[in-house]
Amino acid sequence: MTGVRVAMGVEYDGTRYAGWQEQRHADTIQAHVERALGRVADEPVRVVCAGRTDAGVHGVGQVLHFDTRARRDPHGWRLGGTTYLPDDIALTWAREVPAEFDARRSALQRHYRYVILNRPVRPGWLHGRVAWTWKPLDADRMQAGAGYLLGEQDFTSFRAAACQAPHARRDVTRLEVTRAGDLIYLDVSANAFLHHMVRNIAGTLMTVGSGEREPEWVRDVLAARDRTVGGMTAPAAGLYMVAVDYPERFGLPAPPAPPRFA
Repeated sequence: MTGVRVAMGVEYDGTRYAGWQEQRHADTIQAHVERALGRVADEPVRVVCAGRTDAGVHGVGQVLHFDTRARRDPHGWRLGGTTYLPDDIALTWAREVPAEFDARRSALQRHYRYVILNRPVRPGWLHGRVAWTWKPLDADRMQAGAGYLLGEQDFTSFRAAACQAPHARRDVTRLEVTRAGDLIYLDVSANAFLHHMVRNIAGTLMTVGSGEREPEWVRDVLAARDRTVGGMTAPAAGLYMVAVDYPERFGLPAPPAPPRFA
C-alpha cells in the first residue's frame, strides 16, 4: 500500500509537560501525540512539528505532519487521535498533503503571543496561563523598545545558551505590545525563532516597561550580541504558539484566534 503524508493541527496546555519534544525520562506532548496517532493508524507514527515548544509553553496553532500507510478520513484522524489523548491535548484538524509538505521546513512565518498579568495580586484562575509581575508596566515604553527588534537582525542577545541553531539571524516582522486592563499582550511574528527568544524579548521589554531601563537600551542589548546584558528570561506560562503560515497551495485551515483573557 502506498503511504500518505498527513498534516494536523494540535492545541495543548503545556503546564504539566516537559515541552513538545520527546524525552526518555519526561512526559512530553510529542510522545502522547505519537502514541495516540499510532493507535489510530495501527502502526508506529513519528511526527514533525512546526516549532518545538519548551516546558510550560502552550500551543494554540501548532502544526505537525507524519507519514503513514494507514488510510483514514480527516474526521477519523482528528477524532480518533483526540480520543486517545489526555484532556489537555487535542487534535483540531487533519488534511492529506503532498509529500513535499514539511511542517517545519515549509513554514513561512511563526506567530507567538506572550501574556502578562500586571497587577499587585498574583493570578488565581489564570495561574499557569499568564506571566505575572506586580511592578507597574508602561506598554507604550515597551512598544518603543520593541521597535528596535523589527527586521532581519542578529538575535544572539536573545537566545538561550543551550540554543543549537547554526546562526542567530532572524527576521521579526511584527512585535506589538498592547494593554487591556490588567493584561499586557506581546504579539511576535518571525520567519523562525531561537531557543527562549520570545521569552527573552519579553523579559527585556518588561525591564523597559517597569522604568528600570530606557527604550533605547533594547537597541544596545541587541547590538551587544551577548545574552548576559539583556533582561530576564520571562516565565514559560505566558507563552503561546498561536499560528504558523504556509504557502496557500497546501490548503491548510486558517489558524484559530489567539488567546485573549480580557
